[in-house]
Amino acid sequence: MNILVLGKDGQLGKAFKSLFNSLAIPKEVSIEYVGRAECDLGNASELEFLLVNKNPNLIINASAYTAVDKAESETDLAFAVNAKAPELMAQYAAQNDATLLHFSTDYVFDGNKSGFYLEDDQRNPLGVYGKSKAAGEVAIEKTFANSQRGQFAILRTSWVYGNGGNFIRTILRLAKEREELKIIHDQHGVPTSADWLAQVSLDLVLDYQFNLRRFSSGIYHAVPAGETTWYELATLVVQVAKNAGIELRVKAGSIKPILAIDYPLPAPRPMNSRLDRSKLSKALELQGDMSKLDSFNKPWMTAVEGYVQSLANNGLI
Repeated sequence: MNILVLGKDGQLGKAFKSLFNSLAIPKEVSIEYVGRAECDLGNASELEFLLVNKNPNLIINASAYTAVDKAESETDLAFAVNAKAPELMAQYAAQNDATLLHFSTDYVFDGNKSGFYLEDDQRNPLGVYGKSKAAGEVAIEKTFANSQRGQFAILRTSWVYGNGGNFIRTILRLAKEREELKIIHDQHGVPTSADWLAQVSLDLVLDYQFNLRRFSSGIYHAVPAGETTWYELATLVVQVAKNAGIELRVKAGSIKPILAIDYPLPAPRPMNSRLDRSKLSKALELQGDMSKLDSFNKPWMTAVEGYVQSLANNGLI
């Protein structure tokens, strides 16, 4: 069994490496971690050579072009990494009876729906980043639709945080520098721990003996339980840090809610990023391991509180 993890230097890639390092890996299982230094996903020939050379049975594509605002001026690069590269991975998997685990985003939707988005709701991305990720989803689906071999799972997620730069760490940095923060309160979504996402993803595609599972190929929404806003998330993060004994300049009650329209950015963001997680829950339930569902069903707040506490304990705030 050969496992290829792409995007080793990103938050999700690091989470997969940490997870695999914590497990007893059978000697017949080989895991290769690849970052930009080893393979430029914007270069199709480099990626094709890598896939043939490594011959993976499972491709975990934790890599992506994620500079949402910069993508507006780097359209070709965003599509090369987020659309063309996943298409090449899908073609390899379909031709070689392999499994592709790919990650996508809430940005494939326009955010105008009033409730939670389902997997088969119409894509309507607002910016280049979302359009490139949507194109990647379509390319994977089309590739496997024309093949009887291989399988794929596209896990859509939102508001990811982990070992790297993210909203939570930005808020904590600003809270040490400023006495007042202004945070958007009319965009809704679910913060997703990279560690949680890696574990849930692995539960779907591998059993405890590191054998590939058979599952229904398609798109799955992978986010923790619950929902929130950026304002509510920032308020919680600051409170947890203070409870952990971290000295912050921002005063109690000095986190002010603002409208998204009052904080203009180059690329538009979906106002509603809430994703319905029922499909993935049912898929995990069919595997019959209730401990997986216990982890899957933990509310987003639990993971965020643990993450901030860990940052505090390790002197990272």
